[in-house]
Amino acid sequence: MSNLQNKVAENMLFVAEFAALVFVIFLIAYVVEKRIHLKNGDRERILSTRKLAMIGIFSAISAVLMTIELPVPFAPPFYKIDLSELPILIICFAYGPVAGVMTEFIKILLKLVIKSTSTAFVGELANFSVGCAMVLPAGIIYLEKKTKHMAMLACFVGVLCMTVFGSAFNAVYLLPKFSELYGMPLDAIVGMGTAINPRIVNVQTMAIFAVAPLNLLKGGIDMLLTRLLYKRLSVILKDRSGRR
Repeated sequence: MSNLQNKVAENMLFVAEFAALVFVIFLIAYVVEKRIHLKNGDRERILSTRKLAMIGIFSAISAVLMTIELPVPFAPPFYKIDLSELPILIICFAYGPVAGVMTEFIKILLKLVIKSTSTAFVGELANFSVGCAMVLPAGIIYLEKKTKHMAMLACFVGVLCMTVFGSAFNAVYLLPKFSELYGMPLDAIVGMGTAINPRIVNVQTMAIFAVAPLNLLKGGIDMLLTRLLYKRLSVILKDRSGRR
């Protein structure tokens, strides 16, 4: 009974940490976006009824894409690639970083309804936090000045932030937390990486040789597809008067 109580307490603490992270990221996005609007003299509402409706639609698309995962040959099987950040990056460019963070979070909730967790919710936390590491800086940069040049810069910075943050976060927090909550020894997790790449001998090398290239690949695909699709989809994201 004591072991069960400890497990429940661990999971409750993890949920609280997840909720706190969501709140902090949303607060950062809101404060930064509000300041940019004030600096530019923009009185547009950060979240209008139309924006909320489009956030819901794009969150649903993103949640479906999150369930379609493909393995990569250079990483253990629990690391997979999906395109769930693509609709979020588009909505973030259209409506700002607050909309991007909201879409990230709603995507996670909808994904859990469609397909339950297989990673003790650690995978969902990783997807949300690492996804925000890309869309938040990208959305802020593009909001400052909406030009083609700034869009490319925003994407490059977003992919770089996602790669660096994702690698560090996996090594420092996510892999140890997955080991703790899932009940799998950390050495066994690292061993799954070693079987694929002999250079993976600990969580640090796992982050360098598995997580970093995974995020670079995923971010690069998202960046390319966003460049191809954004202008076409921006017509849908605008109302008839041209306002967003």
